[in-house]
Amino acid sequence: MAAYGLYTHIRSNRRRSIALLIGLFFLVYLMTFAGALLAEAFLDSRASFDLIVGRALNDLIGSLPFVTAGTALWILIAYRFHQRMIDALTGGHEVTRREQPRIYNLLENLCISRGIPMPKLKIMDSPALNAFASGLNQKQYSITVTSGLVNRLSDAELEAVLAHELTHIRNGDVRMMVIAVIIAGVISFAAEIFFRIMFRGGMRMGGGSSGGGDRKGGGGAGLAILLAVVLIAVAWFLSLVIRFALSRSREFLADAGAVELTKDPDAMIMALRKIENRGELQGVTSAVMEMCVDNPRSGFEDLFATHPSIDSRVEALVKMAGGRDPGPIAALPPPDDGNAGSEISDRAEPETPRGPWSDPLPVPGPTPGGPWGPPRG
Repeated sequence: MAAYGLYTHIRSNRRRSIALLIGLFFLVYLMTFAGALLAEAFLDSRASFDLIVGRALNDLIGSLPFVTAGTALWILIAYRFHQRMIDALTGGHEVTRREQPRIYNLLENLCISRGIPMPKLKIMDSPALNAFASGLNQKQYSITVTSGLVNRLSDAELEAVLAHELTHIRNGDVRMMVIAVIIAGVISFAAEIFFRIMFRGGMRMGGGSSGGGDRKGGGGAGLAILLAVVLIAVAWFLSLVIRFALSRSREFLADAGAVELTKDPDAMIMALRKIENRGELQGVTSAVMEMCVDNPRSGFEDLFATHPSIDSRVEALVKMAGGRDPGPIAALPPPDDGNAGSEISDRAEPETPRGPWSDPLPVPGPTPGGPWGPPRG
């Protein structure tokens, strides 16, 4: 079954997107309860643990309407302005056919071939070789490619990368990634604020130290603070798990979708080999890197990587699509007259000379003789 347009995968992404949004509210409520525990412990350090927890629960219930409204407002802001935030981080700017006819025509032809509305095309000035898609709906979808990618890849390889990102848009991977980034951003920001307050002078509790009260009725503030720290750490960890739980199979499906669109597995393989170890975008957050074609990780970090390795992706293309793997490319020569990457590709074959009506011209050589011997003269 072709990977592009896998309806089961699309439906799964939609369900997971809704689940992620519900999970965002749950994590925000968890963080709010942890904050209430800290506040009650600081205000009355001599209170018992049960009393502090009861007060914190009342605070949570009373703040639920405001917390829910604030979370919904944040989602609305992210929905409207997330692309501007990404562009501000990456420096990506939209280009037209007149400015970049080469890549614009490649993307337009891919969209026309499948009847897909064309997303915005953006260029990021960076020597790195990478690309990513972003957006939450049809009007917002965009594909950003680096200038290094445009200069280093041949037309066939660049078309394969654009097809890869189009498949991410069609399969709903982009929407789910953006939602996961929003969740991780909210929780990480709140957790960082809490920990900075606690460890930069906020540990003093009103009413004396936690050990100052009697053991029967007091001393609960220390346990409440410990519980709050654990809850904040759990919320932060779960926000990371949400990002790591995004299936790595989405990259295999996008690679397969690119092959289906272009009918050229060798181009996708060569593009991956050129991007390998050359895709790190300087000055951008890890959230943006997780949306890229490749997000290089090594060693222990690879256990939590959002992308499978280039080797495994190439191996899948070779096995399933019949592509040829040239192996890792040690170094790329400097780009020349716009035919970037042609000097590395081993897929080019000598072109047969053709006549004015596209018929092959005869190859010079000895004239064969007829059935009664060699021709006269």
